[in-house]
Amino acid sequence: MTRTVAQVIVDGLADLGVGHVFGVVGDALNPLTDAIRTTDGIEWTGFRHEEAAAFAAGARAQLSGELGVCMGTVGPGSVHLLNGLYDAAKSGAPVLAICGQVPLSEVGGDYFQEVDNDLLFRDVAVYRATVTSPTQMPRLLESAVRAAVTRRGVAVLTVPGDLGDQKVEDDRPPRFALPRPAVTRPDDPALAEAAEAIAAGSRVTLLVGRGARDSRAEVLRTAELLAAPMVLTLKAKEGYEEDNPYEVGQTGLIGNPAAAHALDTCDTLILLGTDFPYRDWYPADCRVVQIDVREEHLGRRVPVDVGLAGDVGATLRALLPLLTPIGSRTHLDEARERFLHWQEGQAGLADPAHDKRLLGRMRALLDNRDEEIRPEALAAAVDRHAADDAIFTSDTGMATVWLSRHVRMRGSRRLIGSYNLGSMANAMPQAIGAQLWAPDRQVVAFCGDGGLSMLLGDLMTIRSERLPVKLVVFDNRRLGMVKLEQEQAGLPEFGTVLDNPDFAAVAEALGLTGIRVTEPGELDEAVRRALAVPGPVLLDVLTNPAEVAVPGKPTVSQGWGFAIAKIKENLSSGSS
Repeated sequence: MTRTVAQVIVDGLADLGVGHVFGVVGDALNPLTDAIRTTDGIEWTGFRHEEAAAFAAGARAQLSGELGVCMGTVGPGSVHLLNGLYDAAKSGAPVLAICGQVPLSEVGGDYFQEVDNDLLFRDVAVYRATVTSPTQMPRLLESAVRAAVTRRGVAVLTVPGDLGDQKVEDDRPPRFALPRPAVTRPDDPALAEAAEAIAAGSRVTLLVGRGARDSRAEVLRTAELLAAPMVLTLKAKEGYEEDNPYEVGQTGLIGNPAAAHALDTCDTLILLGTDFPYRDWYPADCRVVQIDVREEHLGRRVPVDVGLAGDVGATLRALLPLLTPIGSRTHLDEARERFLHWQEGQAGLADPAHDKRLLGRMRALLDNRDEEIRPEALAAAVDRHAADDAIFTSDTGMATVWLSRHVRMRGSRRLIGSYNLGSMANAMPQAIGAQLWAPDRQVVAFCGDGGLSMLLGDLMTIRSERLPVKLVVFDNRRLGMVKLEQEQAGLPEFGTVLDNPDFAAVAEALGLTGIRVTEPGELDEAVRRALAVPGPVLLDVLTNPAEVAVPGKPTVSQGWGFAIAKIKENLSSGSS
């Protein structure tokens, strides 16, 4: 039987194991969504906003390592996909976006809702094509999928509204021929050069990123041999926080003093599978050796003495026999001692009774006079009660700060967020994609109140799909990160105050379980209950809006800026 263009696409995706397609229905997509309706092994998940659908597809791709698929209809429907697709692209997630288009005969005539998709997606996509004839099927589908998977990016395939139901006369099953990723390592002279550079130092620090996730044994052996403290990027929390005697946490604005010290005092820095972008946090005047599978990353953030292009694990297996052990553990011990001391202080802040003690009461006079719930306490409570195989998502901003400091990626926990694009509103839709990928695992979204409210409509997707997602809302009635940035620059808070509803009541109205917490003494039991309820839950916790996340290496200018901002805010509130 001769199939239509739409059926060829849907059958091909089903054969690839694409279990869900995310999007919003529309006329140009009707042949495709009808093909999904009648095809076994693939399901349509309808969203309220295409951006959320793209975030969900990207989440599925990041967690599974396999193709995620989303759809947007002609014009605005496709435009709405953009932000979620940019997040997938910057996260290296293979995603196929299938977009509608005006009838082929109308293309180029400024027809109603016409948008040039090939131009629109030029910056975000590694591949983009518009189907102009049924004879191009399944070749264009094969090319789009192959590009997304092999180049770890976004492919966009546009299907005009009058092409989807046309017959493919020379019909054949798609042949994707997706290769297995090659495991490469540098040649022996390059390894010898790296070993020589490392041997010249006595205080070695490792900066470990996502590209080293699958190389834990080799990385730990390297840290042991070189007595090297291990600074983790946010994406390396997964896989390196459990049973790791070399870990000293994160660096950057979300980091801690121990990680900053380990970097600032090293004479040799080894970058393992990381493209950490913040140049100000790299040490100066030290040797740098970098290992990364992507050659274009070598030396991109900091000048590199030796760059090794290859898989981190394979490269370290070849490099380890060439390394000279470092006998002194002073550098490692100093960093670890600072890290453990910092963790103790953070644990104190996370104690709901913190503000009842003498030092806590003194601090509360400055930053928590109303004795509201500290966000550290909320994050720590979730860490205590969440499953060891939970999947976490986090909104960009303060929610990510609290997660990075108080949630440990123990067991088989997973973590994703918009950590490259830095978009708002990602946590909830990514949690949807994660829950559909792993229906039997606990999925917990750390949501900022600003992020959640931006795509609030897709709470209804959670309800309609009956997904047991747990949404933890850090409800500080603020755009918290923007507030902090303003104050550090010496500016009074402006435009960041949010007039929030009772999010728990909103959730109840939409058919979810809503729990609202306003008192520190209620927190632990509320978190336990929220994570134990079988269905979807929104936990709305009113947290302290004045909470400050002190960076690992605060500057004098930041301190002065914060003080000046507080004076201006107090004067402004007094005059009003």
